[in-house]
Amino acid sequence: MKIYNTLTGKKEDFVPIQENQVNMYVCGPTVYNLLHVGNMRCYVVFDTVRRYLEYKGYKVTMVQNFTDVDDKIIQRSLEENISASDVADKYIKEAFIDADALKICRADHYPRVTGEMDGIITMISQLIKAGYAYVSDGHVFFDAHKSEKYGKLSKKNIDNLLAGARVVVNDQKRSPVDFVLWKPNKPGEPYWESPWGNGRPGWHIECSVMAKKYLDHVDIHGGGEDLIFPHHENEIAQSEALQAEPFAKYWMHNGPLTSGHKKMSKSLGNFFTLREVAEKFPHEVIRFFLLSGHYRMPMEYSEALLESSQKGLERINNCWALLIALGTLDEITEEEKAWLKEAKNFKTNFDARMDNDFNTADAVAIVFELVKFANIRINGNVVSRPFTNKLRELLEQLCGLLGLEIGLTLGRSISVKRSANFGFHTDIKTENTMPFTHEIDGEIHGIVTSRESAKEDFDTSDIEAKIARRQEARKNKDWATADKIRDDLAAQGIVLEDTPTGVRWTQK
Repeated sequence: MKIYNTLTGKKEDFVPIQENQVNMYVCGPTVYNLLHVGNMRCYVVFDTVRRYLEYKGYKVTMVQNFTDVDDKIIQRSLEENISASDVADKYIKEAFIDADALKICRADHYPRVTGEMDGIITMISQLIKAGYAYVSDGHVFFDAHKSEKYGKLSKKNIDNLLAGARVVVNDQKRSPVDFVLWKPNKPGEPYWESPWGNGRPGWHIECSVMAKKYLDHVDIHGGGEDLIFPHHENEIAQSEALQAEPFAKYWMHNGPLTSGHKKMSKSLGNFFTLREVAEKFPHEVIRFFLLSGHYRMPMEYSEALLESSQKGLERINNCWALLIALGTLDEITEEEKAWLKEAKNFKTNFDARMDNDFNTADAVAIVFELVKFANIRINGNVVSRPFTNKLRELLEQLCGLLGLEIGLTLGRSISVKRSANFGFHTDIKTENTMPFTHEIDGEIHGIVTSRESAKEDFDTSDIEAKIARRQEARKNKDWATADKIRDDLAAQGIVLEDTPTGVRWTQK
């Protein structure tokens, strides 16, 4: 298993510090607004990394922080006329709602900056005592020149870091590259008492303290690539100033989600909240979309790409539905045993792609290969229940490793009954579903999962009887009757599509 390590700039064999144990720290959001889909890419990526590591047999301890004191939070508190802590509480609650909707597993610890002030003040005091930090007019700064390998993560030369780019000019600093550990509060801002005066911590010191408190060591430190400099660079500098061992062994960074070919961000205004996108697309589709590219590569957001992801997920779910509904034989055949032996290659190939730096894009391609394999072998054939069950379980396992709970309603409550004429009766309890259709050997087959039909049992027999009468009318060249049946079905929201292999129908 290999991971691309930003620190070394290459893929490395993954060997955790402690055998069978993986400690992960992922930088969480600053909570002053609803999360947008760009934010969610990071959390979906590292949730998938965690899922796969656990599948490989590792015990994973994951920490994700919340920055709950910040200038943006203070500004939002003024806009909403509530306290900064109330702003943070509000948007942390909303963040959990969004994360749960995307099937992101809960971390083991969610520390908040405001709950870690004692540890932050202690670490700053240690840095001052060790000569790595200095006090200036109520501020405390880290002396970046004291860090011998400053810039090793971002590959930036400290002598070339000029004031004005991403380094804030400040008269209290000895050097423009020094960064703040503690700053005095302005009137009306929240503050904490410290040996250097009332104030609050700088951004970078927070994660160093929380990672150290909740994890004995860090195997994987993750976040968006925009955090490489200065945030993660500064974490390394201040942490390794007080310890001999590396702060983290592997640094993983996901590429940005772009909008208009610029990084999606609230500051640019080119963002879409997850709630906005979820009004048009199910959360399962959004997660599938976010995993459709390699995590290190930029991804462009567009509704066209989400529509493509929805169609792809429908294809997977169509296959799943057929594997549920088909299978009439009780005993597996020798030919099916040979097919199942061949199908094991899909799991092997899936693992190989994920072992290669968590390449979810290629892993998804393997899932589609499995779908094609299954469709070819069940389409028009009489197959056994043990055979279809094994293929279905394999499909569920591979999708589950990506956090995709497949099914007619994409992981929601459903039961499927197969009728004698290969139609389906579905009992669906959900408010957000997608349509599925299929045709076999010229016969008529449909699976209906619309929002309206989800409210009650849906029996397809009447629809299929009408379509059969239409087919008979067409055979007799009774076009008036055929057209009337089509119009009657259309009035019910049933859309027919005549294909070379038969009639396919969906319910709108």
